[in-house]
This record gives sequence, structure tokens and C-alpha cells, in this order.
Amino acid sequence: MEKLKFERPVINRINAGVPDKFGMSTAIQPISHIDDVAVEDLLSEYGSPLYVISEKSIRNTFREALSAFKTRYPKVQFAWSYKTNYLNAVCNIYHQEGSWAEVVSGFEFEKALANGVPGSKIIFNGPDKSKEDLERAIEHGSLIHIDHFDELYEIMSLAPKTGKKAKVAIRVNMDTGIYPHWDRFGFNYENGEAWTAINKIMPDPNMELIGLHTHIGTYIMTPNAYAIATSKLAALTVRIQLKYNHHLKYLDLGGGFASKNTLKGAYLPGSDTCPTFDDYAEAITGALSNSDIQYDHMPTLFLETGRALIDDAGYLLGSVLANKRLLDGRRSLIIDIGVNNLFTSFWYEHHIVPSKIKQRDTEDTTIYGPLCMNIDIIRAAIQFPVLEKGDHVVIKRIGAYNMTQWMQFITYRPKVVLIDLEGKAHVIRENENHESMNALDKMPNHLKEIQL
Repeated sequence: MEKLKFERPVINRINAGVPDKFGMSTAIQPISHIDDVAVEDLLSEYGSPLYVISEKSIRNTFREALSAFKTRYPKVQFAWSYKTNYLNAVCNIYHQEGSWAEVVSGFEFEKALANGVPGSKIIFNGPDKSKEDLERAIEHGSLIHIDHFDELYEIMSLAPKTGKKAKVAIRVNMDTGIYPHWDRFGFNYENGEAWTAINKIMPDPNMELIGLHTHIGTYIMTPNAYAIATSKLAALTVRIQLKYNHHLKYLDLGGGFASKNTLKGAYLPGSDTCPTFDDYAEAITGALSNSDIQYDHMPTLFLETGRALIDDAGYLLGSVLANKRLLDGRRSLIIDIGVNNLFTSFWYEHHIVPSKIKQRDTEDTTIYGPLCMNIDIIRAAIQFPVLEKGDHVVIKRIGAYNMTQWMQFITYRPKVVLIDLEGKAHVIRENENHESMNALDKMPNHLKEIQL
């Protein structure tokens, strides 16, 4: 018979029927399977650490969001935010679901084209569009969202040379009661800058103003801010109708919807406080339906939400490297997942649990990554069970930004695995190795030989 593992004796104060001060149970619930695939099997086959993405979760969440908007307003078009997660397999799941592509660089534009997205279904945002980027976007009939006057003048110069009319919108920044006010992108609504840009575009024979765009911020917890933004874009739309007898084809409310992750410093978990897709949809479509836009010319509603669609689908699996006692007596746990692979740990209190529970006793623990830098902290303080070297952990809701903002630093970046609808695992991005890391390096001849 196997010898039982020792559990140190502890004394815990018990208040029957009363949860902790945050209103939550203190019990740890392990994650042993992802879409019925065992965590242990995934790590055994593909190595540790390991990114895992659930195709089922992506599709279910997308359909939930689409339903929330389409049941309230029939003319809705999502555009997948490439910067949120631009792994090709992930992008193509959204494209299969009918989502267009929203890109913010020439690099992302190239990825969208290579993934088979027609240029006419690519929205090109961002402040950094080179002359070559703009020429290509005009040639492909893409929707160019103008960010500043220099870009506007560049398009005025380029469009006649291409022989095609540029399809453009302007990005509008505005006061919606959200702090900080994102005024670095686009043209301001309140000071009249947006209206000035519109009046420069409308007379130009080589540009067609087909929409208006705003992106009011990130992780917006107040749906009413979107109602204010929608009302202001609608007011501009009506003003264009009255002055130019011109009807816009769409209004783009951008993204920024919150996911269920918990922000650092938050009193309650994000899973309890995050607005639902229905909350956002009610605010946006309500303001649009109640606007003064002519009924026969109601625009298509474009949405570019990324984080809220993908976060829940992503997991990061890892292994325990060591246990240590800190100088003040606190326990620390070192795992093979660093902040280079979990960039969002700088602003989220990520949900991290063991893949299996060996003992129920928990202790206040700091969880560190493997990097040789003091800021490599995955969780600064968490009630966590005692794990041994080689035990496995699972971090939930990491699908957004961690596979685009990841850094190649000290360790190779690991594999990314997609679990399909049938429960089969597919490697959708290989891990880095010595060969791939050195593929772009060039060594001058005089440095090829060393003497030590």
C-alpha cells in the first residue's frame, strides 16, 4: 500500500455558513480536463509550459455575442480584432463564423489576406499606415479608418494615382464619461475636429465616406458609455445626411468589452462584475434605434470586440519548479510560466489552480515565474495548496493578447494547441528552438571566430 503523504497540522477559524470577506468560497477547484482532454495528457505529449485554446469555447462565445446583438438590431457585422490573437487558426475560426478582419498594421493586413479574407472585408485601423499600406488598402477596396489629418492628406494624394475611389471612415474620439479619455486616436467630437475632417472628405471625388468609427477604451465596465458614443456617432450621421444628402453605410463601435478576468485591485471577481453581451447590446442598439437617423437608411452596426470573445477560450498549462520560503515566512511557488508568456498578469489577478488536488490545506502563497528578474510574478498573493516539484497548474482566461504581446525573453516560447470540436488536439504553433531563434541573426565575418 502506498504511504500516505504528510499534511502539516493547521488550525483554521471556522464560521459556519459564512464565506470569506469577498463573499466567495475559499475552496480550490482543480482543472483536470479541458474539453474532456486531460491536462496531464496534454503536458505529457506537448511539453510544459503549453498554451491550449478551445475551439468549442470560441464558437459558443461568438454565437452568444452575435445573438445578443442580432436579436435587437438585424444589421450587425463583427470584425475579428487581429491584434487580440492573430494565430492563423484562431482567426479562421472567426472567419468561418462570418467575422470580417480588423487590422491595425500592414503586417496584420498581410495576414488577413493570406488567410483568405477579401480586401473588401478588411477594416484597416490604427495611426501607423504607411504609404504602401494605404495604396494596398485602396487597391483591395478595404475600409480605411482615418486616424489623423496627415493620413487624410496622404489618401487625398494617393487615391487619384490608383484610379480607384478610396472607401474611408474616420475614427472619432469623444467624452463618454470614461477615464482616461482616449483622445490620442482619431478626430475629436466635442471640439469640432471630426466635423472638419468630414467636410474635407465629402467634396473629394476620390474618396467615399462610408462610415464612422469610435473605440472609446479598453475593458469598459459601463455599457452606458457605449450608448453615449452611439448617440454621438448617430448625431454626426444625421448632420451628414442634412448637409450632403449622403447616407453612411455603417457605424463602427469598436471593441473594449470586458472579459471575466479580474483586474488587479478589484474587490470582486470579474466573473461577477463583468457586463454581459446582452448589457452591451442593449445599450448600443437602443441608442441606435432611438436616434434620428432615417429609418430607411439605418446603418450596419460593426463591432470589433476581441478580448471578450477569446479570453475564456485560452488556457496556459505549466509545471512546478520549486517551493521556497521567503524571508518574512511566506511561502512561494516557482512555476515554468513567466510574465514573458503571460503578459496580462501585469493587470489581471489570473485564476490559477492545480490540475489535481493532493491535499486541501492552503497557505498564502506568492507564485513566481522562472525568469531571472524580480518582476516575474504571476500572483502576488493567493491562497494555494502545497504542490511538489513536477505538479501541474492551469491558468484560465488567457486567450486575449498573451499570444500577440508575448516576449521572447530568456526562455523559448512554447507550443500552442487547439482542441477541436471532436476533442482532438492540433498543434497550431510550434515551440521556438535554437534554430528558429537564430534564423534571422546575421554574423559579420570578423566576429565568427572567438578566442577565450
